[in-house]
Amino acid sequence: MSINGLSDKTYIIYTRQLAHIALHFDRLPIFLNKSEVEEYLYLVKQKYAGSSETFFKHTIFSLRYLFRMEGLDEMRIQLPSIKKNKRLPVVLSKMEVTEMLNKPRLLKHRVLIALLYGCGLRCFEVRNVQLSDLDFERSVLHVREGKGKKDRYVPLGDFLVSILKNYIEICRPEIWLFNGKSLSNLGKAFDKKFSQRGIQWAVNAAAKLAGINKNINVHTLRHTFATHLLENGVDIISIKELLGHSNIQTTLIYLHIANYEKKLNYSLLDNMEGLNINKGLQFKLDLKFI
Repeated sequence: MSINGLSDKTYIIYTRQLAHIALHFDRLPIFLNKSEVEEYLYLVKQKYAGSSETFFKHTIFSLRYLFRMEGLDEMRIQLPSIKKNKRLPVVLSKMEVTEMLNKPRLLKHRVLIALLYGCGLRCFEVRNVQLSDLDFERSVLHVREGKGKKDRYVPLGDFLVSILKNYIEICRPEIWLFNGKSLSNLGKAFDKKFSQRGIQWAVNAAAKLAGINKNINVHTLRHTFATHLLENGVDIISIKELLGHSNIQTTLIYLHIANYEKKLNYSLLDNMEGLNINKGLQFKLDLKFI
């Protein structure tokens, strides 16, 4: 898995799922037959019916990877396919983003949200930003080892450069741009990265203060970044590179979300000649409702 470039998080998830199966049958998953695998998947499906099916999906993915590594192609092929979720992501309006940026009491949280939205970063990417990744001269951020271990550069812009300089001067981070709680080891203080849970809490708290009732998370700001770029006329290929997507199909989903001015104001019926639907109809106004 390491050689194939899979993340540590994926390694942990797959090994946990396979451990669950091994404990259930009291033997390694590679020694199971088709009926036993189907029995286990049925139990998992029943347990998580009506709720999150993430556990079920991870079980399929881990078994599929294991069987491929062990050359058990017949077992791998017989695993059920996972249908991708076709729901469109939640996107914020520009006013909602503005409120989320203005409401938090801590400067750290405001800058965090500004960077998530302004650069379209994933949660783990914003956690891994170091001071050395900020190039204020060129006004860019170097995103190191994003998804798929790929690096990329994203523009900061004048506003982000200004508030980042202000934040660094006031909060004085040393290595990581966003530090977590200060720890002590043999009398020597050091800082660790801002936790994933801490980032999620900061985003949710800002949304609550802004009075936003949408079901949002950290990734919502990334979806909003891509959608607003598209609405501002940035081409889809450039957005793909800024997001660090490996496949253009992943980026194309934002075409279904973005509100184009031409799309909103355009109607096929407005441009058809010879229509006279109102002919012969009489409309009465009820003055009671005016």
